[in-house]
Amino acid sequence: MEKQTDKSERRKKVLLYYNAYSGSGVFRNNLDHIIDRCQKAGYQVVPVRAAHGVVINKVFETLRQVEYSRIIVAGGDGTMNTCVNAMVRHGIDLPIGILPAGTANDFAYYFELPSDLELQLDVALGSKTTKADVGLVNDRCFINVCAMGALVDVSQKTDPNLKNALGQMAYYLTALTELRQIHPIKVKLTTPEEIYVEDVYFMVVMNGESAGGFRKLSPSSSMDDGKLDVIAFRKMPIVEFGPLLFEVVNGRHPENKNVLYFQTTSLKIESDEDLYTDIDGEEGASLPLVFGVLRQRLDVFVSEERWHYDD
Repeated sequence: MEKQTDKSERRKKVLLYYNAYSGSGVFRNNLDHIIDRCQKAGYQVVPVRAAHGVVINKVFETLRQVEYSRIIVAGGDGTMNTCVNAMVRHGIDLPIGILPAGTANDFAYYFELPSDLELQLDVALGSKTTKADVGLVNDRCFINVCAMGALVDVSQKTDPNLKNALGQMAYYLTALTELRQIHPIKVKLTTPEEIYVEDVYFMVVMNGESAGGFRKLSPSSSMDDGKLDVIAFRKMPIVEFGPLLFEVVNGRHPENKNVLYFQTTSLKIESDEDLYTDIDGEEGASLPLVFGVLRQRLDVFVSEERWHYDD
């Protein structure tokens, strides 16, 4: 017979899932302080070190959710992606607090989390949450973006040491070296509403608003509406890339003639050519890709101000 959990022990644990090497590695210097803050808030901390998803999956296989108050994830979008995939796989429904410690932290940016660690801990140990969708692509989840085509392998090609030293600027410097090599690829995009056949340089399927440091890449995205935002950059003269990039930085590109933009609840992407794919900054699957949405699958801790704004 399974041992019953005493009522006084319920919801007294926090699972801390952390990546010691995200971003500049500054999290390692604050680990003891983070644990201290959790303990002062009345929680027992169960630390789990990120290790390519293997450990967190084993933890979730036997996790007794009734004992836990929340999961706190310290790391970048890749660390969050690994945690969410494991949560969905094992039916974990605990709310998530975020300590953004990666290079771009696009998922955390969407929720307007503070940059100061103490304030981040205030939010992660608070009581206000908001709902968030989870994107699906084939057999994997994504929290923020699935990208395809030329330039989207920038995050994979960017040297980790350069990312730690320069942050988001490292992506832009790497992207500049790729411009001469790009070529358009013909894709077929099938949605419940319409079928598109386009020659594109690259495209993104967004759950969030930003990716790779471009804060307004998908300015109309809402992470709790059950929809994906699809943005495809069509074949165009190279000389038009510069003006388009300026529009992307300012969030005005959805109206550009060289951009295909639409929202959908499901999507299939096909092509006769190999197309590089990227899921939340990590290498993705081969085509064809089939997309869906788990609407409002996550509860994410947010500040009091953001909570009132969502209401």
